[in-house]
Amino acid sequence: MNWLDYIAVMVFLVVMVIIGLYSKNSVKSSEDFYVAGGKVPWWLSGISHHVTGYSGVVFVGYAGLAYSKGTAIYFWWAVNIAVMVALGSVLIAPRWPRLRRALGIQSPTEYLRMRYSTAAQVIVAVSGVLTKLLDVGAKWASIGILVYAFTGIPFWIGVLSSAVVSLLYMSIGGLIADLWTDFAQWVVQTAAGLVLFFGTIAYLSSHFSMNLFQAFAKLPADHFTVFNSGRGQGSLSWTLLYAVTIFLSYNGGTWSLATRFISVKDAKDAKRSAMLSSLLYLIWPLFVFTPMWLGPIFLPGLTETEAANTLYASLSKMFLPNGLLGLSLAAMYANTLSMCTSDCNTISAVLTRDILPIFKKDILSTDKKELFTARMTTIGFMGLTIIVGLLYQNFGGVASMILSWFAALLGPTAIPLLLGMIPAFKHCDSKAAILSTLAGFSVFVLNKVHVLPAMEVDTALILPTAVAFILFVAVGLINHYGLKKQVPEDVDSLLVRLSTDNEENG
Repeated sequence: MNWLDYIAVMVFLVVMVIIGLYSKNSVKSSEDFYVAGGKVPWWLSGISHHVTGYSGVVFVGYAGLAYSKGTAIYFWWAVNIAVMVALGSVLIAPRWPRLRRALGIQSPTEYLRMRYSTAAQVIVAVSGVLTKLLDVGAKWASIGILVYAFTGIPFWIGVLSSAVVSLLYMSIGGLIADLWTDFAQWVVQTAAGLVLFFGTIAYLSSHFSMNLFQAFAKLPADHFTVFNSGRGQGSLSWTLLYAVTIFLSYNGGTWSLATRFISVKDAKDAKRSAMLSSLLYLIWPLFVFTPMWLGPIFLPGLTETEAANTLYASLSKMFLPNGLLGLSLAAMYANTLSMCTSDCNTISAVLTRDILPIFKKDILSTDKKELFTARMTTIGFMGLTIIVGLLYQNFGGVASMILSWFAALLGPTAIPLLLGMIPAFKHCDSKAAILSTLAGFSVFVLNKVHVLPAMEVDTALILPTAVAFILFVAVGLINHYGLKKQVPEDVDSLLVRLSTDNEENG
């Protein structure tokens, strides 16, 4: 990188801080801070939902997988997300803004107290907070790796400097600052991605006398496939089981993504937002992954780990002009920052609205006090995730933190959260929510400490979620058919309201 690139990085980061400062003018209450007053345009929500899936993990851990395993990553990751988000646009996404309109929620887990009980709300919320420590920590680590690969700046400085920038704009501007930052970096990343894609094609023609199709034909046969062989990562069985995790995650089990739907005006806008994100996931990853798939031609002989740490930076240095190279780094940097800060913002909402008031009841007594607490919890949680990010190698690396830890732990918290909005599961009560969450986590821990028998990768991925789902449904069936328990009238009424558009038409 030369001086033009460093200027581009600095300018972009300054713009991010300015967005945060400007957004402060629209933040008058915790509702503005957490859900932007429920007034976010559907297209901005959709772009942000899409962009929130493109942290540095894609350009680090997934780059190594694309280089070493080939095209299967497009199908188990991008196509899986596109299909599951499209399905969720009908089944789940419209319920989030209806929930905000019905109960005035500002965090995804806030309604669990009314739906189940305070105990269930706290257990799901605390479990989710612990899970997100790993997810966000992996994203901070990917920032440090990218910054080092592009500039040579030490890993830890890249992580800590990114945190400082995040705190400057996120703790001031809240969700709306995060959304507009998402949009800005999406524009820059799209421009850089297109230049890198077409630069790859031009380089193939000028240096190898090949077109794109001929280049793919030169790759090893097992690199051009829909599914990897066996039952490991990217196999048919693993992909189908991973689809369950993706459905739960991208439709609200990942709380920051739920916030994208909560913050739009109504169910119609939530559907539009989800469908836009789904369409982008189907198309854009083809442009992002193509240079990585062809990496073995440009940079042969790398191991998966080496490719994860250096591939995207090396390709960018080969194909991007000065200035745009720095802007591309800034966009990936901002992209990952937006994911981290979005998660921290949502976790702050859960802590401030759902957990802390149990121990200190006056936190919500005034808008000023609640807003102060919101900013402090954002900073506190972010600090913990940075520590996890600095220790990422202890969890098996960036890709392992996302695909082995977070993916397996997500289901037990997402099941009571998402299924609790659907009338078919109305007999699943507080006991169902608590037992399913704790059982899912317990299975994961027992597997990690090797108490359970050795199992295939696909089985280990889905087992915590499967156990949580079976217990959740089983308790509901016992309540309905065995104990003949009546569903509380307010819960029944809420679930009917979440399934219709009556409040929007009236």
